[in-house]
Amino acid sequence: MKDQIVATSFGRARLVSLEQVRELPIWRRNFGDAAKDHRYYELVAETLSRDFEFRWILLEDHTGGTRGVQPIFFMHQDLLATAPASIRAIVRSFRAMWPRCLRLRMLMVGCAAGAGELGEPDESEQRWKVAAVTEALPHFARSAGASLIVWKDFPAHHRPALDSETSVAGFARIASMPATRLKLTFASFDDYLQRHLSHAMRKNLRRKFKATRNAPLTFEVTTSLAGVVDEAYPLYEQVLARSPLQFERLTKEFLVRLGDRLPERARFFLWRLDNRLVAFSVCLMHGGALYDEYLGLDYAVALDLHLYFVTLRDVLTWAIESGLHTYFSTPLNYDPKLHLGFELVPLDLYATSTTRTLRPITRLALRWLEPTRAEPGLREFPNAHELTSL
Repeated sequence: MKDQIVATSFGRARLVSLEQVRELPIWRRNFGDAAKDHRYYELVAETLSRDFEFRWILLEDHTGGTRGVQPIFFMHQDLLATAPASIRAIVRSFRAMWPRCLRLRMLMVGCAAGAGELGEPDESEQRWKVAAVTEALPHFARSAGASLIVWKDFPAHHRPALDSETSVAGFARIASMPATRLKLTFASFDDYLQRHLSHAMRKNLRRKFKATRNAPLTFEVTTSLAGVVDEAYPLYEQVLARSPLQFERLTKEFLVRLGDRLPERARFFLWRLDNRLVAFSVCLMHGGALYDEYLGLDYAVALDLHLYFVTLRDVLTWAIESGLHTYFSTPLNYDPKLHLGFELVPLDLYATSTTRTLRPITRLALRWLEPTRAEPGLREFPNAHELTSL
């Protein structure tokens, strides 16, 4: 795609490549307060280009100065991927006649491997940026043949800017699959079990851990996967294959280079059984919090050894002992997280059609395709009302 320039009421919006923003001071300051800063976005673009087409919107004000940068990407997406089974069954019959039904090329705003951020600490600048980007998006989307525009997985603290500035352009907000959070107000993992969990859950976990007591499992923490990526990647693929919701697919190159690109933040947790890697977890550490991003498990032993719970125990223990105050986990696996005392971290999608006349239909369809409809258990979380769309 060639560089494009669109005149807007705010100035100009330019669609450019990574090479054209990489050394700009304003880009290098972007997302400085987030766990995934500009280096992470660059790594994602460099290693996941097989599935996504990455671009950047440079926002120039009326003086000609660059005032904002927003990453976007283009992709083809099946809208049924996150829809409830009942909706998928209905649409399947339509696809017998129209195979491309609800399979669309999209322009997505945000991060292809994680939640989005606006990258501006000041709310007034956030509002300016959202308004300027939103005005330019339809031009870039139509030029690229995209049918749908989506602000992907933005945390709820961005609602003041996104709600007000996208609604006037016809965007509808729906709940995306939420992340989860556990506040680490405990002296130890045993303290967490005793003070935060029900008697039944404590008993259940202790029974699981007792079953693994004689297994020769070893645990280590490292800042690089370079030496073990050939062992680790098949475990990631096993977890991905069992996931009901698949969006990005990591590459070996991403896993290797993450530690090099974010050395002060990347932490890799490794579990071995008789010197064979059977589990690993990819985390980012920033601002007193640990973000558990990706998990790999060897399902030849994972269920018998209760590795999901073993990995969580060891990661939480490490985080508590490291003085961290919060543990974040990515979407899915909500049932165990509910019983483990986690709370939801709402993430929002804002979407609209590039065709103005189709926007009312799109808003109606989005209500039925909302991802959280496939997870009725979310209603059991104490703060489920924060999702707003359930």
